[in-house]
Amino acid sequence: MTENASSMSPTITAMIRLDHMHVLAAFHRYHASSPWWRKRAIVNSTCAALEIHAQLEEEIFYPALNGVLTDDERLAKSRPEHDEMRATISKLRATGPENAAYDGLFLQLMREVMHHVADEETVLLPAAERALKNELRSLGTAMTRRRLQLLGERPGEIAVNTAGTFPVATLLLGSVLLLGLTHYLPKSRRVRHADD
Repeated sequence: MTENASSMSPTITAMIRLDHMHVLAAFHRYHASSPWWRKRAIVNSTCAALEIHAQLEEEIFYPALNGVLTDDERLAKSRPEHDEMRATISKLRATGPENAAYDGLFLQLMREVMHHVADEETVLLPAAERALKNELRSLGTAMTRRRLQLLGERPGEIAVNTAGTFPVATLLLGSVLLLGLTHYLPKSRRVRHADD
């Protein structure tokens, strides 16, 4: 990206806070009474977002922060918390929504993430904003670039999980797209397909 594009990028700390809000909102969409397919979509979507977020922090944010906060115990405990989260995600994926333990595992993941988010939001992000003040936007640019790469590795998974997480919105969007296609296709082409 050009220097101008980098100056327009959100800061890395703003992006991390947005990720936190996205995951916390996903937790609120989950209900034990939801159909199994919606539970699976919400869990899969949340887990993918958490995995990408953790990878971005480990590849970009933590190394930058480690360079200015050497031997910081709060930073040192962040990776093990990510590993704990990954272990819970593995259990969730191995269990499935038809299992009675599924809801409890998702609540466990929620607790782990909320504890981790609280530490980051109250300690690490403010420390980063002080210590990395001049690098926050360039780190945000690097995080954006890497996020796009990671998202590009799983487009089908993301589409399916988004559709299951937001079924009404997906149905409405699909209907609008279908209506738009039928309305904007040339009439001769629509008639020809009807005759076939």
